[in-house]
Amino acid sequence: MMGRVLLARRTPVEWAVRVVLVTVAALLGYFSLTHSMALAVRNGAQARGHQLAPQDGRITAAAAAKELADHSASPTQGAARQLALKALRQDATAVKAVITLGLQAQSRNDTAQARRLFAYAQRLSRRELQTQLWLIVDEASRNNVPGALHQYDIALRTSKSAPDVLFPTLASAIADPAVRTSTVATLARKPIWGAPFIVFVANSGDNPLAVADLLLRTARRGVRVPDEPSAVIINRLIHADAADAAWRYYTAIRPGAKREVSRDPNFAAVFERPTAFDWTAVNENNISASLQSSPEGGALTFSVAPGAGGVLVQQTQMLPSGTYRLHGKGSEIEQPQQSLPYWVLNCRNGAELGRVAVPNSADKGGVFTGQFTVPPNCPVQTLALIARPSDEITGLSGQIVQARLEPIK
Repeated sequence: MMGRVLLARRTPVEWAVRVVLVTVAALLGYFSLTHSMALAVRNGAQARGHQLAPQDGRITAAAAAKELADHSASPTQGAARQLALKALRQDATAVKAVITLGLQAQSRNDTAQARRLFAYAQRLSRRELQTQLWLIVDEASRNNVPGALHQYDIALRTSKSAPDVLFPTLASAIADPAVRTSTVATLARKPIWGAPFIVFVANSGDNPLAVADLLLRTARRGVRVPDEPSAVIINRLIHADAADAAWRYYTAIRPGAKREVSRDPNFAAVFERPTAFDWTAVNENNISASLQSSPEGGALTFSVAPGAGGVLVQQTQMLPSGTYRLHGKGSEIEQPQQSLPYWVLNCRNGAELGRVAVPNSADKGGVFTGQFTVPPNCPVQTLALIARPSDEITGLSGQIVQARLEPIK
């Protein structure tokens, strides 16, 4: 049920409406800004700038834009039109004048004329975000998703402020399969905004299932998806009760992973940003734990301040129901019996499935073993190493050099 909700399809028309809303907000924000006076005196009024330099087409164009914004409800907007035409006579490259005429054409529902004017504005300059926003809306309104993505690409490559406006909209829009497909094709060309968008959409995309699909398909097209967005989307899928999708994503980036056993028993895999299905060491407050890789393998090294306790390391599991054995080995651990760390396996709903104590390293060589039984109603579990508070003056420290959870056959 959750998967169907998360993958609810938005049509290109619905997407266009979302783009229009963002565009309107952007245009209002644009017109609310005070432009420069005579291109030199900052924060001056356009009208005064026009008075000081009446022959400068760019300043006249800015005055036209201001006039249009101030009288947007007027049915004629004649003064803005006259100023825009004057600006173009003074300077045929005054792009803001063309934009003003284009917006007026759109307000008269003369879409054909507006398209011609905004196409001309784009030929004059691709650095005017206002132009790109209008063209994005126009392409989307015609259900031309590739065309809209092309305009997105231009805007994001040429405007520093475009990501703030366009990333949130595109991150929402990829819930639509057609938009997602075109976005994958665009990202496959490796635009300069591609890597920042991948990070953004992993953290902010409305639909984690759609985001996971986007990232995997983008990776298959030869684009590197860093550890961080992969870890973020896997964690988001788990929290959205889409653990099966999270596991499918994980096996795509960690080939060979199996559900019925824990991963990396020797703590040798060190990732820049581990996923929930990898070992995740805790470093907070009075607890310090880290994975130390070496040519011989690896180890989990930990140190806990006196009197402190909590999770040292954990790994999310998706074990099928059945009985499992945890076995492994610790080293450099020397504590009173009541202060020894222990392993615990919990269901995602919080139910504890059992504990396995880690002995002192001088006891049986530090080897530990124990069993857990996973019930059918517990599809997602967490295996964690817990530090008990210690009264020793040095607190608790040591290593785990091996820990493996596997089914008893």
